[in-house]
Amino acid sequence: MNLALELLVKNGLVFAFLLVGIILAGSFWFARRVLGGIIPGVALAIIVGLVLAFIGGERGIATYPLFSGMAILGGSMLRDFAVVATAVGADPEQMKHAGPAGAVALLLGVVLAFIIGVTISLALGYDDPVSLTTIGAGACTYIVGPVTGTALGASSEVIAISIATGVVKTIATTVLTPLLARRMELDNPHSAVVFGGLLGTTSGVAAGLAATDPKLVPYGALTATFYTGIGCLLCPSVLYFLVLTFS
Repeated sequence: MNLALELLVKNGLVFAFLLVGIILAGSFWFARRVLGGIIPGVALAIIVGLVLAFIGGERGIATYPLFSGMAILGGSMLRDFAVVATAVGADPEQMKHAGPAGAVALLLGVVLAFIIGVTISLALGYDDPVSLTTIGAGACTYIVGPVTGTALGASSEVIAISIATGVVKTIATTVLTPLLARRMELDNPHSAVVFGGLLGTTSGVAAGLAATDPKLVPYGALTATFYTGIGCLLCPSVLYFLVLTFS
């Protein structure tokens, strides 16, 4: 047993891939056989991942030496590589056709999410501009929130709330996208580009579109990636000054 554990620790990244594969396989099986496809297997896998991260503590499940490879697999390098790799399957002509609509969707999506986030922060009792802006940024994505909070000097509590807001948005997008895809007419590259621009959460959009139609993932993920960058630029600057003006 000790020899086996030592082998797994030394090959942490390989074991991490194996563990994620088992989680995905189990989630898809449970979603298909038990839930009848009501909730996508990807959404269940994300929930399992969040539970494991919560159990692990500050560094997630990678806190335990046996699962140290998860820190690499779940790190920013492989995450960004996976996001960029989705662009390989996109048709440039389709992207050009949806370009103007995607640009409008990006700006509209950031502003609307920010307003919703500010409303949530007001409901939670926060009224200072820094907290309002940080939580508003978190409603854009769970990356924009902490980036904005750090830039503005927000407290760790407020930054944590902004991250939680973004995570809830990601899970909701993952779960609801395949359920509402027909009503939204989310069945072509043009609508996927607009969808990614409006929602912006790259992981949620990619997972939701993968459960809807894998061919749409590159288009939605591409604009969703730009969304995070635009949010990081606008939230701690233009949107913060607007909140400062009206608060």
